[in-house]
Amino acid sequence: MRPFEYVRAADAASAAAAVASVPGAKFLAGGSNLVDLMKEDVERPTRVVDIRQLPLRQIQRTRAGLSLGALATNTETANHPVIRENYPLLTQAIVAGASGQLRNMATNGGNLLQRTRCNYFYDTATPCNKREPGTGCGAREGLNKIHAVLGWSEACVATYPGDMANALYALDANVRVHTTDGRERLIPIADFHRLPGDTPQRDNNLEHGELILAIELPVSAAEFARNSHYLKVRDRTSYAFAMVSVAAALQLDGGTIRQARVVLGSVAHKPWRSAEAEAELVGRRATEDTFRQAAAAALRDARPLAHNAYKVELGQRSVVRALMRAAKLA
Repeated sequence: MRPFEYVRAADAASAAAAVASVPGAKFLAGGSNLVDLMKEDVERPTRVVDIRQLPLRQIQRTRAGLSLGALATNTETANHPVIRENYPLLTQAIVAGASGQLRNMATNGGNLLQRTRCNYFYDTATPCNKREPGTGCGAREGLNKIHAVLGWSEACVATYPGDMANALYALDANVRVHTTDGRERLIPIADFHRLPGDTPQRDNNLEHGELILAIELPVSAAEFARNSHYLKVRDRTSYAFAMVSVAAALQLDGGTIRQARVVLGSVAHKPWRSAEAEAELVGRRATEDTFRQAAAAALRDARPLAHNAYKVELGQRSVVRALMRAAKLA
């Protein structure tokens, strides 16, 4: 780990200013991802701004729905009674992630900002455009079993590793941010993360120094509470990232689908909400055949690499299973 300046922030404004004023500065919350990356010499912050003392841990109702403080831990969020009752998909997704010990430390804001687990990103002896722009993508022609099948570019085939964000995409969340000029802005969750394009080093659309304050869940998302399911397919049941995951949510009128959300994880550089799958579902009967057609639509544009073609069929099967469980048909 390299030397760095340590700053403890007193409030959101001073925290944002302390990071914005130094190009190599980083926020520190739970540290469950940043500290690991610093130890591996992947992240090399020249200043670390500790925000753990800021009053951003509240989980509370608002006129618009529910506000999840950026510094609330994943454990506190998953176990909150309002979330368990009205947004159970989020509880399922959080509990599927990491381990109990990590969830006790990891924060909501930090979870959104976690970086890829691509082996080439972590290995500083190999080329990686995400770690060092312009050096190339080692995974593109290398061992790419865990990499993207959707939305990748020639510059990067890495995937977003998280679970919580997949549920947030399905629930139409917004991210409330403190800007460097002292204002606040709301970012729709669908616009928060980025596809790699020519700038894979940028994981999201935050500007340097912008601080996540809260994640906002709309009241309308509670309409999916009765018919939702989070499915995570992985090599083992803990300390493992997904090969494919699916956040599925349905609003049913009798047996007819009125609204649908289908979000795939670990198949792209960001959580992948499939408008194609949702279009196949809306207005149709909730049956296994309908779900199979939606699953085919979700992976229709997949471009597998040399070692991850299995993700296409696995993704389709996972979409069907998640929808079946959401509809209470399995």
